[in-house]
Amino acid sequence: MPTYVTSTVAAPMPNLENLRKQAKLYLRWHRDGRYPVAAQIRAALPHFRGLTDREVLQQSFKLADAQELVARQAGFESWQALKAGVQAVTEKVSTAIATPALHAAEPSLFIADFETACAFYTDKLGFEIVFTYGEPPFYGQIRRGQALLNLRLIRRAVFVDDIREREELLAASMTVGSAAETRTLFAEFQAAGVDFFRPLKQEPWGARTFIVRDPDGNLLLFAGTAT
Repeated sequence: MPTYVTSTVAAPMPNLENLRKQAKLYLRWHRDGRYPVAAQIRAALPHFRGLTDREVLQQSFKLADAQELVARQAGFESWQALKAGVQAVTEKVSTAIATPALHAAEPSLFIADFETACAFYTDKLGFEIVFTYGEPPFYGQIRRGQALLNLRLIRRAVFVDDIREREELLAASMTVGSAAETRTLFAEFQAAGVDFFRPLKQEPWGARTFIVRDPDGNLLLFAGTAT
C-alpha cells in the first residue's frame, strides 16, 4: 500500500490563483479518468488510501477534494490553511528577488523486475514504499529517512554491466552521517546479505564509504563523515 510522505522542506509559495487553477485541473483529470492523477489522490487524501487506481477514479471527487489535494501536496492540512499560508507569505514578500534554491533531488533507477526491486529495497536496505503507479506497477518511489529514489521498470538493458562496473557508474549517492552511523548501516546491510560492489573504506579525503549493487546492477554509494 502506498505511504504518503509529507515533506518538511519549505518550498516557494505559488500565488492563490494558480493554486485554484491547479485544483480545477486535478478535478478535470479525475473526470476524464486519467490514471496518473489517481496515484496522487490516493497518496495525499486519507479517504482514498487503500483503493486501486480504477476505484479512485470511480469515487466521487469534488472541487473541495481537489483543493485539499493541492493543499496537502504543499504541506498544509486543508485548503483554508493553505490560503492563510499564501496570504502570510505574500504580505512578507520583499522587493528583492532571491536566487531560486534547489531543495532536493530524486535519482531514478532503471529496473527489469518491479516486484523484485521493491522487495530488495524494503527487505534488504530498509526503505519504505512512498507510492507505486500502474496496474501492474511500472513506476514508483521509495524512501529511507530523507533519501528518495524513483524506480522505473524498463524492458531492455540501459548499461552493459561490465562498463558500468569498470567505470564505477553510480546510479545514486546517499549521505549517511557520522562514521559510527556509516559503520552501523554497513553492518545492517551485511546482516541482510546485501551484495556489496565495494566494502566499507576510508577515502583519502576522510569520508567513509561503501557501494551496494542492487539486483539490476545499479550501484548505490553510501557516504558518511570521517568522524
